[in-house]
Amino acid sequence: MPKHHPSEEILMAYAAGSLPEALSLVVASHLTLCPACRAEVEAYEALGGSLMDALDPASLDESAFSSIMAEIDMLDSETEESAPWGGAMPLPRKPDMEDPSLPRPLRDYLQVDLTALQWRKVMRGVEDTEIELGPDGAKTRLMRIQPGVAVPKHTHHGQEVTLVLEGGYSDADGHYERGDVQIADPSVDHQPVADVGEPCICLVVSDAPMKMTGTFGRLLNPFVTY
Repeated sequence: MPKHHPSEEILMAYAAGSLPEALSLVVASHLTLCPACRAEVEAYEALGGSLMDALDPASLDESAFSSIMAEIDMLDSETEESAPWGGAMPLPRKPDMEDPSLPRPLRDYLQVDLTALQWRKVMRGVEDTEIELGPDGAKTRLMRIQPGVAVPKHTHHGQEVTLVLEGGYSDADGHYERGDVQIADPSVDHQPVADVGEPCICLVVSDAPMKMTGTFGRLLNPFVTY
């Protein structure tokens, strides 16, 4: 059972279908690994449904109804499955791929398992691979950190949300394992260190580059776009 979770505000926005695509992917993947957050989201959805039922119905003329039904028919013909979060986001499927490290929402996006991904070296012991999502301004990637490797000490210009998929890591705020979510912002200055024994693989969404804070890292800040 994960010990670190998305905030209540994020879960409520997810239930309402108002999260950006990248952050929705993180939450949807976390929900497959966290029964507690699944139950919380289901409660928010039920509450939203009750509020909708309490509203007085609005009249809809025949032409508007016909237009809406035509759009629904068009969407049905273009996509076989909608995303597990709000909206009509198509999710590609590959039923014959079963990688237990990848939650189903993420697996459907990647269309390959972890062993088939093309990893790019970021620094010694750290690799990543980008995931192309909608143009919402967020950078989405998988990171693979070798056992015992420390990421350079840094803070953030914006918000970074990390979901652990394999292995784990520790920083000043605690220990994060499979299913755990860490939300870091400019108030967080940390140096994650991967657990020994196996690589740490994470899904990471950030809306701005990190800011190095170590003695030598500060010299690199003019060149950091990560």
